[in-house]
Amino acid sequence: MDFGGRYRVDANRLAVWNALNDAEVLKACIPGCKAIRWVSDTALELEITVNLGVVQPVFKGDLFLSDIDPAISYTLTGQGRGGLLGKAQASADIRLIDLGSSTLLSFSATGGASGQIMKLGRAIVGNSAQKIIDGFFERFGEAMGARVVPLEPQV
Repeated sequence: MDFGGRYRVDANRLAVWNALNDAEVLKACIPGCKAIRWVSDTALELEITVNLGVVQPVFKGDLFLSDIDPAISYTLTGQGRGGLLGKAQASADIRLIDLGSSTLLSFSATGGASGQIMKLGRAIVGNSAQKIIDGFFERFGEAMGARVVPLEPQV
């Protein structure tokens, strides 16, 4: 599954960068996040309860940052382990650009899952992916104290 988005964040680029790399901000933004912590300069571990409707599996996962250009861009790669339910993985290229006194945050991502997660979650996730993403960035703005406005995708 491919997805992406563009958001205007009413804060300067360095503040947005710092918030994107703050474990407490991320915990507040990720639905069901029970724990998240840095384990190195470029890796985080997390534990999330995911609501897939009829089941609510707990995933343990890892997030890795690569291709880091501080306060400008990085690639975020994540993998979740859902035990018997299978695995999920995603990768997102995130870019920050000055937009006057605000910041344009854009990303493009790909993701997928295997096993029972794919069977249970394909319709749910596929139909609501944009709502999930918009919800993340709405909570991101609240957590960092800045207004975040979804923008139309570029064609």
